[in-house]
Amino acid sequence: MEHHGISHVIDVGANDGGFASEIRQLGYDGTIVSFEPLQEPYEKLRRKSTLDGKWQVHRRAIGDFDGEVTINVSGNSGLSSSVLPMLDAHVEVAPNSGYVAQETVPQARLDTLLPQLGVDTTCRTFLKVDVQGYEAAVLDGAVALFEEGGILGLQLELSLTQLYAGGMTYREGLDRAEALGFSLMGLDPVFSDPRTGRLLQVDAIFFAA
Repeated sequence: MEHHGISHVIDVGANDGGFASEIRQLGYDGTIVSFEPLQEPYEKLRRKSTLDGKWQVHRRAIGDFDGEVTINVSGNSGLSSSVLPMLDAHVEVAPNSGYVAQETVPQARLDTLLPQLGVDTTCRTFLKVDVQGYEAAVLDGAVALFEEGGILGLQLELSLTQLYAGGMTYREGLDRAEALGFSLMGLDPVFSDPRTGRLLQVDAIFFAA
């Protein structure tokens, strides 16, 4: 982020603020805008952000339309929550990740919302997306920002095997990022099968080529 002069980080699927806290600890001192739709993790996120004047938090889902969406709430502190149905393959590996409730929340497109928050194409923006298979909808809602060059860096959580019905596969994610003009810069393991060691999810980091 320092090398690319990133001034704004958009944290989609923030949960309790772990990603934002980590990049702060690593030295990032620019603006962070975090979006978390679920009530319980949002309250934790809000408390963490209170003393950070450059960290905005909003209780909002991000997707490909402005309106409302119903999110399935997972049992593991919301970490595996998704708009999409969870497949048995996920539950078998992590039984505590199964859905336990639903919440209907406001949803917005980044193309609509970010300009209202003062984040436009003059900003050097890094977009982090952690939405459990719903990544394509987030990207579809940011078409104008990508076309106008408002996003210079991108982080996507990608599944190496299908974990959510209709979720974006890692091949689709790599192809989508390449089509947007981004080059793969790094991979970070996220989720593995403890029984076999098989890697199931990674964070893929891209920057504009």
